[in-house]
Amino acid sequence: MAPLSRLIDGPAEAAVTLLLAHGAGAAMDSPFMDAMAHGLANRGARVVRFEFPYMAKRRADGRQRAPDRLPKLLDAFRQQVAMENDTGKLVIGGKSMGGRLASLLVDELAAHSNVCGCLCLGYPFHPPGKPEQRRTTHLETLSTPTLILQGERDSFGRQGEVEGYNLSPAIAVQWITAGDHSFKPTRRSGLSEAGNWSQALEYATHFLGQVSR
Repeated sequence: MAPLSRLIDGPAEAAVTLLLAHGAGAAMDSPFMDAMAHGLANRGARVVRFEFPYMAKRRADGRQRAPDRLPKLLDAFRQQVAMENDTGKLVIGGKSMGGRLASLLVDELAAHSNVCGCLCLGYPFHPPGKPEQRRTTHLETLSTPTLILQGERDSFGRQGEVEGYNLSPAIAVQWITAGDHSFKPTRRSGLSEAGNWSQALEYATHFLGQVSR
């Protein structure tokens, strides 16, 4: 299977571009990433997806690989941002690991580029079953507008846990009803995955509109 360098959806003249990174285990064209990218593009955003080096290698040869080390992942993200310097307002974000990486970079990039916000789709606040291993230190001082969309029952950070964290006032958290790490609801809730994805898209669209003004 030949590698894909990037996927771009939405109008070229959009007021804002969302640079969207995948999570640790699923590629940029997973059903979740497809739904988010196509949904936001249909709502007027330009959405650019890319893959980190380890995932591109997996696409090429089919072999499972662990994510690259953090410095390599961050450098790959910076390179993608540099490719979007001339496209107007830019929001960086991603699914799970991709959103965490964006949040680690957003203040640095906003200081000297066209980056104006961060969008996290299911933030990995801690590894599942290990709530003491928080990945939140940088979130306490973040200064760039950031939206975290989080399932209420996400094993990487449930609502009851996250609401007790000391997060920066620049961060808004919107809860996806009965959702897991990919916003899928419980059967008992009576909600559908498609409905929860639509709810997430509405929140994200509103946020992109706010930061691109």
